[in-house]
Amino acid sequence: MRIEPVALEGTHVRLDPATAAGTRFRASLVAMFIEPVTLEGAFVRLEPLSLERHAEGLVAVGLDPDLWRWATARIETAADLRAYVGHALADQAAGRALPFATIERAGGRIVGSTRFMSIAVPHRRVEIGCTWIAKRWQRTAINTEAKYLMLRHAFENWGCQRVELKTDTRNQRSRQAMLRLGCVEEGVHRKHMVTGRGEVRDTVYYGVVDDDWPAVKARLEGLLGSRQPADDCPACDGPPGTRGGAGDAPGR
Repeated sequence: MRIEPVALEGTHVRLDPATAAGTRFRASLVAMFIEPVTLEGAFVRLEPLSLERHAEGLVAVGLDPDLWRWATARIETAADLRAYVGHALADQAAGRALPFATIERAGGRIVGSTRFMSIAVPHRRVEIGCTWIAKRWQRTAINTEAKYLMLRHAFENWGCQRVELKTDTRNQRSRQAMLRLGCVEEGVHRKHMVTGRGEVRDTVYYGVVDDDWPAVKARLEGLLGSRQPADDCPACDGPPGTRGGAGDAPGR
């Protein structure tokens, strides 16, 4: 039995062996290996989230009510925020998320958190969400560079074909920030979630696909080079949650 390349041709289609081989090779290059990783830039370091190493630092900066205005989680106390971290780590253990503590490089201080979530390996799709930055560090390069590092990791290391973000339709600040990052507004899911305050929310989705990435990358590198913040939203969305759960952070 001799196995060799052969063209298969019918009335409406031709299968070329060279094309098929190229397709298989490309698929092998984009295998997504989801594991904890530190992402570091000039202004920010994203460390794999740890309850022991990061919870107290997050509590120190994360109990401002304004941070959670648009969140599905209700975070009011230190216990709520520790539970929020615990839920994030449970999602990581289940393969659903990869959460980070956001560290200001200059001072080494914890200033917020973010994560990859809704990880769909077969579809090469992830979401960036549950992003929040303490007020003192908003309107700086920190969140812009964090998004850049995460998008670059998703497209260039994991071979993703899509990265998505979402927010409450009423959160105009976050919506403008996502557009400035270069995300494409894709549509609204009506009555999509119930927030930590019991409000029914409409959710607007944004996306960056692999075809967009070269232009988005150049845009973000330009903003970082000029140190212009592209994203000052308090936080980005997460999965639906209850008090203390792994819910949305203020921008998403």
